[in-house]
Amino acid sequence: MTIFKTISILTLSSVLTNSLFAKEAPYSEAIEVIKAVQNEGEGNEAAAAAWKQIIQGDATSVVPVLEAMNGSNGLASNWLISAAQAIVDRELTNGNALPLEQLGAFLMDTRQEARARRLAFELIQRVDPETAQQLVPGMINDPSNALRRDAVAGLLDEAEAMVEAEKKPAASIVYRQALGAARDIDQVESASKALQELGQKVDLPKHFGFLMHWSVVGPFDNTERKGFDTVFPPEEGVDLTGEYDGKAGKVSWSRLATSDNYGMVDVNKAYGPLKEVTAYAFTEYESPSDQPAQLRLGCKNAWKIWLNGELVFARDEYHRGIRIDQYQLPVNLQKGKNTLLVKLCQNEQEEDWTVQWQFQLRVCDATGTALLATNRLPTPTSRQARARNES
Repeated sequence: MTIFKTISILTLSSVLTNSLFAKEAPYSEAIEVIKAVQNEGEGNEAAAAAWKQIIQGDATSVVPVLEAMNGSNGLASNWLISAAQAIVDRELTNGNALPLEQLGAFLMDTRQEARARRLAFELIQRVDPETAQQLVPGMINDPSNALRRDAVAGLLDEAEAMVEAEKKPAASIVYRQALGAARDIDQVESASKALQELGQKVDLPKHFGFLMHWSVVGPFDNTERKGFDTVFPPEEGVDLTGEYDGKAGKVSWSRLATSDNYGMVDVNKAYGPLKEVTAYAFTEYESPSDQPAQLRLGCKNAWKIWLNGELVFARDEYHRGIRIDQYQLPVNLQKGKNTLLVKLCQNEQEEDWTVQWQFQLRVCDATGTALLATNRLPTPTSRQARARNES
């Protein structure tokens, strides 16, 4: 064998090896490097180098890159989704086809990461809009809200067209279907408003699974914000007949119900706009079975929450805004009675925007679908809530 043939064989071997490595990189070392990046930014430099390796892959690399998002943290997922998009852009620019069957199979696998499945759908939509449109109705109960949203939007459009065609009874049915599937606030409000305009009643607190009936006790002290770590009697055991030493005298439990559409419980209604105080809210939730769930809390004050006497989570932070599902806390409900205790601290700030002392709490599954308690009381009207709070 001549030296030239030897060099040619070695060169070919090197090319094949490099080609295989480039193709395998998304499945192995490069992906593991990216998955190791930390949300604080640790490992970004190595991730950047790995990203450059991954984007050398061809169209068949897209689905494995999307699969790698399962179990990845937020920053790693950003790197991976960016890599998939870079591969796609290059391949389509070069006139190459995307693996539609593999993308479709990935999309239908609900075990995969939601953002990755959404991108798979958008890629199908990009190269085959007709097929993508046919997939949309089947997503009405998809566990990914990002995919479910398209199907709900389609129902809202259909119902609106029915109203314009004077088919109002049919429109009401479709709006109900849209409301039942909707998880995003804007779509829930659109369906709810349309139904009310059609003369239909809508129970939004029940739709979301907000807890509307509470027992509250307070105020306890929170001078210099010390109340957050102070163990007041309700933390040692809830006795709804109990009387305790509060900040300014004896305190006992009272009822506090809300009629707010989004389950907002205003503690100021029980005690007035006090500052440097702590209160507790308690309720019982009966579950039909042992089941995983999420407690979704919105609160702009410092808070702690216990399920069945076990601390679930706590946040010592004040007046950073409030929104629905602000905190999503995975828990396991036990069959039968479950107790929920929420600690709510108000600090010393006097500005108008610090007066709010309130929270909202709902029980749902991981998709945001309400898990209703077997002992759930009817949602009170504003008059009923006021009467119960005054009794």
